[in-house]
Amino acid sequence: MVAVTAPGMQRPGGTDAVLMSIAVLAVATSGPLMAATAAPALAIAFWRNALGSAAVVPAALLTARAELRGLDRRERRLALVAGVFLALHFATWVPALDYTTVASATALVATQPVWVALIARRQGVDVSGRVWAGIAVAMVGALLLTGADLQVSGRALVGDLLAIAGGVFAAAYMTAGSAVRRSVSTTTYTALCYSTCAALLLVVCVVGRQELSGYDGETWLKLLAITAGAQLLGHSLFNVVLRSISATVVSLSILLEIPGAALIAAVFLGQRPPVLAIPAALLLLAGLAIVIRDSTRVSVPVE
Repeated sequence: MVAVTAPGMQRPGGTDAVLMSIAVLAVATSGPLMAATAAPALAIAFWRNALGSAAVVPAALLTARAELRGLDRRERRLALVAGVFLALHFATWVPALDYTTVASATALVATQPVWVALIARRQGVDVSGRVWAGIAVAMVGALLLTGADLQVSGRALVGDLLAIAGGVFAAAYMTAGSAVRRSVSTTTYTALCYSTCAALLLVVCVVGRQELSGYDGETWLKLLAITAGAQLLGHSLFNVVLRSISATVVSLSILLEIPGAALIAAVFLGQRPPVLAIPAALLLLAGLAIVIRDSTRVSVPVE
């Protein structure tokens, strides 16, 4: 039997807890793996989505062909818009990893629930006082974190700003996507969204003359690991546990990506953030937890 601690807050059972742990670990490897991959940042973003598309598009064609044909103009438009914002998200967040630490980039891109709440407010949705308080706490944490990185170098600040932009675009992607998924299956939606994102990033890479091939075997293995881990395994397992666990608990668990990615980067990449960055990141985490816990319209997309 599943115990209930508060409205909408179900504790995961043994199997769900294991699945959520695997999913968190999978998404936590995203930032460190991309930072360690010897390929241009935009090329990494392209291949992650291209390889993801190669997995989901055939599945959509086999299992959801009728749905694909039956999409109305609004559904197609929103799916394409979501793909555009996803491309902008990756085009800013992945390059951020070249400028600042994995810990800072992951923490700042995770501000997306704040931007989702602000977009919802602009659309006329009521935002509670507790959510505003959480936004304020998260923003103070983000400012302190960027200030700590500025003490390191101006280059780190550029990375922080790119990561924040990545969070804003992720929020727009999530807002558009949530509207589509009210009437469209996950398989169909991701097939359209990922393929649109990959196509746009391919154009950017070609125009920018980014090297898309000629990598060594280790680089290709890392690209496959990024796709299989964060892009496919993380998404899939979180979707599985959503059948029995509330979205609030799942969203809160995804925040564990921040310390997870920081720990992996510290151990395997030797990246140790400034001392002041640790309390700043904790403050940011606390603010995000408040926003997610007290806003049923806020959700966290997985990286």
